Amino acid sequence: MKQLSEILKLINRSCMQEHSHLQIADITYDSRKVKQGSLFICLPGATVDGHDYAAAAVKAGAVAVIAERELDLSVPVIVVPDSRLAMQELVPYFYDYPASKMKLIGVTGTNGKTTTTNIIYNLLKAAGHKVGLIGTIEAKYLDVCIVSKNTTPDVVDLQHLLADMYKAGVEYLVMEVSSHALALERVAGCTFDAAVLTNITQDHLDFHCTFDNYVQAKSILFANLAKSGKSNTLAVLNSDDPSAQAIAKVSTAAVCKDYSLQAGADIFPLAYELHMDSMYLQLQTPHGVLECTVGTTGLFNIYNIMAAVAVAQRFGLQLADIKATLEAFHPVAGRFELVKLGQPFSVIVDYAHTPDGLENVLKTAKGITKGRLITVFGCGGNRDAKKRPIMAGIAEELSDIVVITSDNPRKEDPKAILQDVEAGIKHKDKTEYILLEDRTSAIRHALTIAQANDTVLIAGKGHETYQILFDRTIDFDDRLVAKNILMELGYAKD
Repeated sequence: MKQLSEILKLINRSCMQEHSHLQIADITYDSRKVKQGSLFICLPGATVDGHDYAAAAVKAGAVAVIAERELDLSVPVIVVPDSRLAMQELVPYFYDYPASKMKLIGVTGTNGKTTTTNIIYNLLKAAGHKVGLIGTIEAKYLDVCIVSKNTTPDVVDLQHLLADMYKAGVEYLVMEVSSHALALERVAGCTFDAAVLTNITQDHLDFHCTFDNYVQAKSILFANLAKSGKSNTLAVLNSDDPSAQAIAKVSTAAVCKDYSLQAGADIFPLAYELHMDSMYLQLQTPHGVLECTVGTTGLFNIYNIMAAVAVAQRFGLQLADIKATLEAFHPVAGRFELVKLGQPFSVIVDYAHTPDGLENVLKTAKGITKGRLITVFGCGGNRDAKKRPIMAGIAEELSDIVVITSDNPRKEDPKAILQDVEAGIKHKDKTEYILLEDRTSAIRHALTIAQANDTVLIAGKGHETYQILFDRTIDFDDRLVAKNILMELGYAKD
């Protein structure tokens, strides 16, 4: 609880004397979440204007309103030039800046955020720390687990969650930080101790418009490290990524560590062997050689592990402890996840939904496949359409058979999306490919034609348990669909 007058000081606003001691119990911009004592913030949006819901918010219990114009209400209305900026100032203060009281580690990048954050989470937890995680799949701490709606929650939900974590005793928080979150300042009030860059490749250009804008959004996380007021801040950069140099220039971290597949970086592999469900890894680190066998695979996961090791060593973890945790680690849901029902071929479900992500997964699968590589993939609707033909070209180059299907078509015509994807097939007369709009039919086709020693890669949705169609969202889990079809084909789990 805070007094309205105290809150308004942050945005250089005041209220009438009779309202100055008004107690604020909560802050929200969603009229459906208003409770008695709430401060309601009217946010104008592209399709919905919060000002239209101010009266409903007051009726539900809001005792004050922040708006961008005068409103005729029975409670104080504080008019500001930009209500979103006001919210970003007020909400962290209302929750007493919980991020400043924990070790906060932010991981950004096009691909690899979920796996990297999960590895860091497991390393710190195994070392005896109370750790929280916020990411694409879930937010979790202690015995609490919340299914995520966005990779990075909006500022209200995020600060509320951080406050709950701090009250529960969380010492370290590992968080995926999306480019949207940085551009829209969802992480306002978050003071990071460490920032990690996995990679930056084409994605989200429907939002950022240009690749340069996308890189600039990612760089905000590193440029703001000095503003945290925390000492010994750390930047961890993938020096094999072309954008790393530009981000290093704007980084204000006290210490910078890099990782690479090439010798000379702070962390790099001396040797590695990739298998279908595991890999042997020998890493050179600033604190000696780390040798382990990990229950996941792929060059992309070598990168993720190196980034996580850099963070772990910064926070004092020893090589022996890191080794033990990595050897007990298993793939994150929907990230190069194997579906095994005794079939004589491999089935992999992966979240790869960007050109770079698909290329990395396909290269790994191709390198460990003795037979043919059959790829099932699609592209989401109302998202960056430029990547559709690019992904088709990658699938054509690295696969023996390509099955193009729907992902989450959303408000777009699924057939039109498939045509956009097909346009990227360069050798239509030579490439073995098929368009099957229905995703279940596409997966069934791939599994039916698969032979011994083949690999079927089902890409794009990974951990998702739904499919977003034009007028509804349906239950759809690539892993479950694949299992059911394999059972229909007569395979049974050993």
